[in-house]
Amino acid sequence: MKMAGAKISASVMAALVAGLVLTGCGNRDAAQRQNLERFTAEEIYKRGEFELENSRRPADAVIYFSEIERLYPYSEWARRALIMQAYGHHKAGNYEEARGAAQRFLDNFPGDDEAAYAQYLLALSYYDQIDDVGRDQGLTFQALQGLRRVIEDYPDSEYARSSILKFDLAFDHLAAKEMEIGRYYLRQGHYAASVNRFRVVVEEFQTTTQTPEALLRLVEAYLALGLLNEAQTAGAILGHNFQSSPFYQDAFRQLRGRGLRAEAQGDSWLTALYRQTIQGQWL
Repeated sequence: MKMAGAKISASVMAALVAGLVLTGCGNRDAAQRQNLERFTAEEIYKRGEFELENSRRPADAVIYFSEIERLYPYSEWARRALIMQAYGHHKAGNYEEARGAAQRFLDNFPGDDEAAYAQYLLALSYYDQIDDVGRDQGLTFQALQGLRRVIEDYPDSEYARSSILKFDLAFDHLAAKEMEIGRYYLRQGHYAASVNRFRVVVEEFQTTTQTPEALLRLVEAYLALGLLNEAQTAGAILGHNFQSSPFYQDAFRQLRGRGLRAEAQGDSWLTALYRQTIQGQWL
């Protein structure tokens, strides 16, 4: 992200600092805004940059950038300040406010050089709230949508590669959630319900790191249900694609313990998947 603007003089900076030293706390923001009316947009912007780079409270810097938008709404500095608001809110962990500022920037300046960064910040405001597989996955879907916009709309930007990496991680996160639920059903003996979850991973999240375990759990669930053809076919797909995986070794032992082999058998959704992905028979 570009930090634009000419150097602010030492005397002006000193005046800004002096003007913003306040004795009361309750009316701090109001007094701050009143003091800022004495300065130009550039001077306020520079003070905001200084606060953002040096303060431990990034949210304090946002006051300066938001005041530029209020005091000088049609200036070049207002455009710059808007993207800095989004950045400052995100740095402070105020993700909803960061999204609001980023979206306003995209609405008002869709063709601007910083539009890619605004879209990236919008996506990050969702992505950075994904912390564990136990949380609501709505945030993950929103992050995926935002990251896809960066990848598709700004493929040549400096944020595209980072978005691709984060997209893959978020996608894996969704698959991990399906696995978590599937394992729970498997432990509880709800085998049909667990199969449904593992099937989603194998069919819809097949490029993620969760796929080998999903195939192993399908072997276990189908063995428990007495559906031996399906169990063998799941083992065959696992062995063909992930033969060096410890999940395959576990599946192989379980099948062998029943006198079974890891090979495609019968006519199920797994058999169709085997023909499509391994034998190349799509019709």
